[in-house]
Amino acid sequence: MSDTILELDQLSKSFGNLKAVDQLSLKLKRGNVYGLLGPNGSGKSTTLGMILNVINKSSGSFEWYQGQITTHQALKKIGAIIERPNFYPYMSALQNLKLICKIKQCSYKTIEEKLDLVGLWDRRDSKFSTFSLGMKQRLAIAAALVNNPELLILDEPTNGLDPEGIHQIRKLITTIAEMGTTILLASHLLDEVEKVCNQVIVLKNGVKYYEGPVDQITQTFGYFELKAIDQTALKNFLKKLPQTKEVKSENNHIRLNLNAELSEEELSKKLAGANIFITHFVKKRPSLEQQFLTLTKAQ
Repeated sequence: MSDTILELDQLSKSFGNLKAVDQLSLKLKRGNVYGLLGPNGSGKSTTLGMILNVINKSSGSFEWYQGQITTHQALKKIGAIIERPNFYPYMSALQNLKLICKIKQCSYKTIEEKLDLVGLWDRRDSKFSTFSLGMKQRLAIAAALVNNPELLILDEPTNGLDPEGIHQIRKLITTIAEMGTTILLASHLLDEVEKVCNQVIVLKNGVKYYEGPVDQITQTFGYFELKAIDQTALKNFLKKLPQTKEVKSENNHIRLNLNAELSEEELSKKLAGANIFITHFVKKRPSLEQQFLTLTKAQ
C-alpha cells in the first residue's frame, strides 16, 4: 500500500457566506506527526469533520490510500477523538472499552494493552464518572486505539487540562508516534505543535499558509544581536554586508536580520578585520511563535 494515507484536493466548506475551509490541499504520509495549527475559527475542526464524514464538503475532494478504499472502509483503519470524551458515566473504564470494541467490531484482546499504555489499567474497574478530566481524555485515547489504527486524529487534545494533564497527554502522543502510528493533531497552541509534531499545516480563515517540517516553517536564516563600543560604525558596517536583510536598533543593541546564511565565525572574522570591537554577540532563530505570526499576518 502507498505511503500516502490521506490526500485533500482543494477541499472547501461554506456555511452560508462564511468560507470555513477554502480550497485546502494537503497530503498525510505514513509515520509522521502532523500538527494542524491555527487560531480558533481557522477551519481545523471543519476540516476534520469533512474527512471523517460528519460534515458534508461544499467542493473539492479527498481520498484515503490513493482511492484504493472507500471512506467508510478507511474509517475502520483510523482512530479519532473530535469532541469531549463521551462514555457511559456509571460504567467502568473496562466496560466502556468493551462496548467501543463491539461498535468498532474489533477484538477485546487489545483492551489491556491500551489501558496500560494510557496508564489506566489499575483503574479499569473504576466508574468513568470518578475520573478526572485528564483521565477521561486518556481513556478516550485508549478507545481510539483499540482497533490498532494506522492514523490517530486528535482535535485539541489538551483543552481544559491542568499542566500535569497536558504533560501526560503530550508524552502519550509522543509514545504512540514512536510505536509507528501516524498522528494528525489539531491545535491552536504553537507550543504543543513544536513539542510533539514533526510536520505542520498552518491554517488561518480556512486558508493554508504553510505545509512542511516544523523546523522549517519559514525559510529563516536567523538574526544576530550585536553591541559594539562604536555603535554607529557597527551599523554602517552591517548595512554593507551582502547577507544583510535589515539592520535596526533594539533595546540598546543592534539587530541584524539575514537574507542568507552567515555563521558566527564568519561574521566575527569580518568584524575583527574592520576593527569593530564587539561587547555583545548572539545568533538567534525566531521562535515558532514569531514565525507563525509573520506567516499569518494580514497579507
